[in-house]
Amino acid sequence: MNFTDKNAPAVESSALAAPPLQIGKHTFSSRLFVGTGKYESFELMQECLQLSGTECITVAVRRERLVDADGNNILDYIDTSRYVLLPNTAGCFSAEDAIRTARLGREILEGLENPGSDWVKLEVLGDTKTLLPDPLATLQATEQLVAEGFSVLCYATDDPMLSLRLKEAGATSVMPAGSPIGSGQGILNPNNLQICLEYLKADDPEYPVIVDAGVGTASDVATAMELGVDGVLLNTGIAHAREPKQMAIAMRLAAEAGWHAARAGRIPRKLYATASSPDSGRIASRPR
Repeated sequence: MNFTDKNAPAVESSALAAPPLQIGKHTFSSRLFVGTGKYESFELMQECLQLSGTECITVAVRRERLVDADGNNILDYIDTSRYVLLPNTAGCFSAEDAIRTARLGREILEGLENPGSDWVKLEVLGDTKTLLPDPLATLQATEQLVAEGFSVLCYATDDPMLSLRLKEAGATSVMPAGSPIGSGQGILNPNNLQICLEYLKADDPEYPVIVDAGVGTASDVATAMELGVDGVLLNTGIAHAREPKQMAIAMRLAAEAGWHAARAGRIPRKLYATASSPDSGRIASRPR
């Protein structure tokens, strides 16, 4: 018996894809942004980036981070014609240091003629234990970098008021943490993220909000996307997975599934069961 409906319309691949995401001057088909650190080798990093489907990768631009212990330069393993590079200020603990590092990143990418030279992922950390952002220093650095013409993507806490202040300071995108960097705890406070989304998108529904940090597995990505964020940035979740290449694929699919689920609308949660089949038309019980 053939159950295939030959008259059913074929599903075009374009119908399965989310619309492009606009962040500043950049447009992406993929809503997954992937970091380049913590991999066992640059070769493994190359493969994982490709399998993730990402079009934008973030690179720490401090000079000592570009070259590994064997003298290999990470930029030799990145196809700069394929990926938009997002330079980040990872490892900075003051506004001054972050601003200086952002300028260095712009200089490096201008030399590579990569379109990512006009923007920066701003990280100004508060301490080495939590690696959470210093809110005041982050706001200070944002104001200065915006004044210097940078498109600033801000790593922030999930504090709705801080998120709003960063947007008002000119941030191109606010990137609240799902949980501390590298912790793998996933989305710890979905309520705060929803409030951040409400505040940030109140007067501009297209304002890009990216969850950054703490993602441990594909379900964390799907959860973030289902909340309504526009994308997810991750690194450790792939790089430190038991099978990084397999996880790169999983993260890619989760971002796509979460985007569709957010727009499909989940059913309400109920305490008791609801039968899937209707009561009407049931076959009557045989009388005893």
